[in-house]
Amino acid sequence: MKIALMDSGIGLLAAAAAMRRLRPDADLVLSSDPDGMPWGPRTPEDLTERALAVARAAAAHGPDALIVACNTASVHALPALRAELEPAIPVIGTVPAIKPAAAAGGRVAIWATPATTGSPYQRGLIRDFAHGADVTEVPCPGLADAVEAADEEAVARTVAAAAALTPADITDLVLGCTHYELVAEAIRAALEPRRGATEPVFHGSAEPVALQALRRIGARPEPELPRTGSLTVLSSGREAELPPAAFAYVEGQLLAGVPAR
Repeated sequence: MKIALMDSGIGLLAAAAAMRRLRPDADLVLSSDPDGMPWGPRTPEDLTERALAVARAAAAHGPDALIVACNTASVHALPALRAELEPAIPVIGTVPAIKPAAAAGGRVAIWATPATTGSPYQRGLIRDFAHGADVTEVPCPGLADAVEAADEEAVARTVAAAAALTPADITDLVLGCTHYELVAEAIRAALEPRRGATEPVFHGSAEPVALQALRRIGARPEPELPRTGSLTVLSSGREAELPPAAFAYVEGQLLAGVPAR
């Protein structure tokens, strides 16, 4: 089994690590675009061209499925990626987990990039799936960049700024950018002091999207299997190693097979 994942940068680590835990035997292909990142400020047309190039590089390795481990690319490029690669290679997009977060009808906050916050795409998800829930959209300027650089000081600063915009009584928090899942504990720590013993339920996309990829190819989780899967890293189409910033995160350490710090 071979699963490819794509993103502009290291946001794909969370979904890749989830896939490694679910299927230790799966060969993983991580295709990113450091030459063209960040994708967020690009026009939809430009972003789609960058995403297609990254996907083609991954497709050349013959994966059984491709996970678009990037919310922005899923918004703008998913139709083009599916038109080019399917049905030969199933393409699985990443959608913020608004529906499960709102299921209990509590108070939900969605942390997302400034470009996504308030966008027709996100507002449409809220309209369609957040019935009965009180939803607050929280823009997180600079957080994805700080995570990408593994800049702990910048992560702490941007997380604190987003936490200050987050209502103290939320019941659920949606991490609406794949990068944010890499610093979920920092986010949890920033919110917890205001809430005492009660903390919100976090909703990420890494494990759900990995499970969906397995379903699409007719496979199932088998986490007990021996770890025999390989790791291929593509950097703007070139074979490479995991970038140094990846090792700042437990997910990157897991994929590299080194003891977690």
